[in-house]
Amino acid sequence: MTGKDRETANVGAGLWKGAGMWAWLFHRVSGLVLALYLFAHIWVISTGAAAGADAFDTMFKTLESPFFIVLDLALLAAVVYHAFNGIRVILFDLGIAIRQQKTLWWVVIGASVAVMAVFAVISFSYIASHG
Repeated sequence: MTGKDRETANVGAGLWKGAGMWAWLFHRVSGLVLALYLFAHIWVISTGAAAGADAFDTMFKTLESPFFIVLDLALLAAVVYHAFNGIRVILFDLGIAIRQQKTLWWVVIGASVAVMAVFAVISFSYIASHG
C-alpha cells in the first residue's frame, strides 16, 4: 500500500468520534423535531378551535396531564439545545473560537443540562402538586 492509498483508505473511519459531528447530528435532529412540532401544534390548535369552545377547553385540560408535561420537557430540551448550539455555530461563522469547537460543544451540553434541570424541577413540582 502506498502512502497515498493509506491516506484515503480510512476516509470516513471514526467520523462519529468527534464532538463536531455529534453537535451537527444533534442540531439537525433537534431542528427536525422543532419543525415537526410546529406543524403538529398548528394542526392541534386549529382542529381544537374548530371543534368549539368546550372541546378546546377539554383539549387544554388533556394537555396539562403529566404525559404531555413530560413531552413539553422533551420539546424544551430540543429548543434549548438547538438555541445554544445555534449560538455556537454563529460564533464559528464569525470566525470566533473555531479552535475551541470541542470545548464549546461541552459548554452547550452543560448549559442545556443546567437549564433543563431547572425546568424539570419546576415541571415535576407542578405534576406533584396537580397530579
